[in-house]
Amino acid sequence: MKTHHKIWDKGQSTHPEAERFTVGNDRTWDRRLARWDVLGSMAHVQMLESVGLLSTAELELLLAALKNILIQIDKGHFTIADEVEDVHSMVEALLTEKLGDVGKKIHSGRSRNDQVLVDLKLYFRHEIKEITHLVESLFQLFIQQSDKKKEHLLPGYTHLQVAMPSSFGLWFGAYAESLSDDMHQLLAAWKIANKNPLGSAAGYGSSFPLNRQLTTDLLGFASLHYNVVNAQMSRGKTEKALANGLAAVAATVGKWAMDCTQYLNQQFGFISFPDSLTTGSSIMPHKKNPDVLELIRAQCNRIQAVPNQISLLTGNLPSGYHRDNQLLKDLIFPAIDQLKDVLTMAHLMLSNMEVKENLMQHEAFKFAFSVEEVNRLVLDGMPFRDAYKTVGLQIESGQFETPTTLQHTHEGSIGNLCSPAICAEFEAVKMQFGFEKVEKALGNTCAGY
Repeated sequence: MKTHHKIWDKGQSTHPEAERFTVGNDRTWDRRLARWDVLGSMAHVQMLESVGLLSTAELELLLAALKNILIQIDKGHFTIADEVEDVHSMVEALLTEKLGDVGKKIHSGRSRNDQVLVDLKLYFRHEIKEITHLVESLFQLFIQQSDKKKEHLLPGYTHLQVAMPSSFGLWFGAYAESLSDDMHQLLAAWKIANKNPLGSAAGYGSSFPLNRQLTTDLLGFASLHYNVVNAQMSRGKTEKALANGLAAVAATVGKWAMDCTQYLNQQFGFISFPDSLTTGSSIMPHKKNPDVLELIRAQCNRIQAVPNQISLLTGNLPSGYHRDNQLLKDLIFPAIDQLKDVLTMAHLMLSNMEVKENLMQHEAFKFAFSVEEVNRLVLDGMPFRDAYKTVGLQIESGQFETPTTLQHTHEGSIGNLCSPAICAEFEAVKMQFGFEKVEKALGNTCAGY
């Protein structure tokens, strides 16, 4: 194999320890950016040809070589050589090795600064789409369970004290709507990621007559980062917006996992799972531990720390590029993987959950119906405060009789879950992403691949 040089190499050697420290984990993380680096380069060379910086023949050679690299990436054959520090250098080295001077022309009008930015934005868009699909799958399952279990009552709690009647339908539906709310945070991250930084070069533009709108269209971006300094300032800002979206979903799923660990406890006994989804104790044969749910909860807590970590990493940086930004990959890439894993496991657990019926007939939940009796007396004409005192005295004297019927009819209550409205809200947010437009643009950019 040929020796590959760094694209910024001017013939001076770098101390091995300095190189190890500055490269960090980039070779590992950058492998997942390889596809997006190639797609960004395909758009870039088409733009270069359109403004006269490449001939048509050179463009055809470069596109053919880039498509071949895409094929190697798909086959799992793409690697970043030890002597090459990142994916950008590796792709350019492969092109130069194959095409000679034509390969060297690919870097005209751009810097590694805007190259990594466009790679990341393309990658983040892809991952947001994947996460959105996983969220939608979990959302639909919550809605299905909500409608299926709407007749089964469940005690509601405030301050962890038995409060009022709830239902499994209400409980499942709450998490469905919470995920719908979280979609707005993912959409915000998508909108920031869906702006084109290519052409900002090192952060101050280029004297080449670049056509930034063309690369914006070729890569399916909704718009471009117009100001080239702001394009560079989006590094860190994009990651934080995405981290906030991940954290919002994680907060919802983590809270649900906490509910499940509590409801699975023998003293509650509201839900159950197959033995295959629980773990045992090394010394207590009766144990069925909710390890999967506990690890979902822990992972979700870890994900929720990422926005703050990003703030601490980037909060005191001035404008312009800084190498500090490299460490953002160490924070956001694992968080993406963790949330996708969490959503998959949450779906598996929810799919296999069984709920206990007739829970509210237990004596422990008798007084949860006290508000129902207060409201009945008010509907019969008694002032609310008098009704409240009357029922309170009944409870103290042991004369309280549990009502046998519930009359919850308003929007979002036990008897009116509003599932269609919640589904409509979810769908309305999802439609704003415009995934189809992006896929069509990328398909056209690498047409024939």
